[in-house]
Amino acid sequence: MSRCIPEFRDLFADLVACRTVSCADPAWDTGNREAAERLAGWLDELGFDCTLHPLPERADKVNLVARLGPDTGGESGLALAGHLDTVPYDKGKWTSDPFSLTERDGRLHGLGTADMKGFLALAADVARDYRARALNAPLVILASADEECGMDGARALAAGGPPPARYAVIGEPTGLVPIARHKGIFMEAVAVGGRAGHSSNPAHGINSIEGMRHVLDAVLDYRDDLAGRGGGEGFPVPHATLNAGVLRGGDSPNRIPARCELQLDLRFLPGDRIETLRDGLRERVRAALADGPWSLDFTELFVGTPAFETPADSPIVRAAAELTGESPAAVDFGTEGAFYNDWGMDTVILGPGDIAQAHQPDEYLALDRIEPMKRILHGLIERFCV
Repeated sequence: MSRCIPEFRDLFADLVACRTVSCADPAWDTGNREAAERLAGWLDELGFDCTLHPLPERADKVNLVARLGPDTGGESGLALAGHLDTVPYDKGKWTSDPFSLTERDGRLHGLGTADMKGFLALAADVARDYRARALNAPLVILASADEECGMDGARALAAGGPPPARYAVIGEPTGLVPIARHKGIFMEAVAVGGRAGHSSNPAHGINSIEGMRHVLDAVLDYRDDLAGRGGGEGFPVPHATLNAGVLRGGDSPNRIPARCELQLDLRFLPGDRIETLRDGLRERVRAALADGPWSLDFTELFVGTPAFETPADSPIVRAAAELTGESPAAVDFGTEGAFYNDWGMDTVILGPGDIAQAHQPDEYLALDRIEPMKRILHGLIERFCV
């Protein structure tokens, strides 16, 4: 045992103690550099070649690429990948301190335990068993920034040169079930412009909320058309979904509202493209207001994450299925998987946590998931690196 790298529980606690919240609200948003540097320090003690890659214009947010064994230029090897950032937390809703790893009832509680600092702590802990072994292919630990708020870390990595390995496992919370497909997502805002005026006479203005009524009809028709296409066999929701999540308009009952905004998200299946779906949405909305007096503006709230699919016959998918005893499944939530696939690493999503615990007060990783995840990681490393 290394004298310098902590035991799993201490290592896990140190990662949870680092505040690494990603959020569009600057009041919440923090960097992840402290956590990345701690992880890099531990891995350096095990003989990993560690490199920190800051995100453009955010030196406090970094990606960590750590490699043990030969550099094969992405022709072979395995990356154990995860993000170091977390979502914000509900103040006053936690039983214990979100930044203190706390054991209760067979569970380790803390912010990011399931999603997904627990996996990265397990990856580092398992890696200690290979520090003195001759590897035929690289073992890589990949820790990204800002997955929860735009996936900027994965985007930067995939644009930065050859991949560090041929295969990757992203340890998102999947309940030890391998995931080979998930939906993509983008978010859009549609703003209808009118003209303010006194409510006593409709001729004094142009009511933007009335225009939004036509937009909503068009958006919901588009939603129903997408659902009617189906094509999502194996997904919990077997079709694309569109959610109209925010509607804001007007400021006073006695004023004709000059602006009304709708915000929505669209989750789509592998094979669909963000650009095609976004263009289709905008065409429908423009047509709905073509004969009216309203103006129209679109804003990309989130440029989007592609849908993810790794072929069932990929060696990494087959290995994950064999080691878990579970058939590869599909999920409706998104990950960095599509970026890593495009980067050149066949990727499977497989982690010890449960998605039902992610983004919740009292988030936890169950203790009985730790040893099975270690066994799976050992099996993957033996197969792809040793």
